[in-house]
Amino acid sequence: MNNVLSKNIKKHRELKGYSQEYMAHELKISQPSYAKIENDSTQITVDRLSNISKILDVDIIELLDLNKQTIYNQSFSDYSQNQNFQEIHNLHQENKEIFKELLKAKDEQIELLKEQLALLTKRK
Repeated sequence: MNNVLSKNIKKHRELKGYSQEYMAHELKISQPSYAKIENDSTQITVDRLSNISKILDVDIIELLDLNKQTIYNQSFSDYSQNQNFQEIHNLHQENKEIFKELLKAKDEQIELLKEQLALLTKRK
């Protein structure tokens, strides 16, 4: 587990005035099991973390202490950037071809309607 996470869970529990027994009861686990969470001696699941954040009425981000950490973007290699550009270009080309086919079908439909209108006009 993350030592910062376990410390933040304990800090927020104490700020709320909740006991470990109360938290354990709300989480439907034993008090010793809950104590392991705060002692950083067990893994915590995402579901359990979500439940703890709801009980403590605290955002998960705050429990994880992500507000204070700098998160850097990963940079892509030139190959990866070129690959992504090529995929976008291919999608663009496919969309252009589909658009051309749709325009052709529209034009054919218009011609058919014109012919039908001409036939109806001649009948009158």
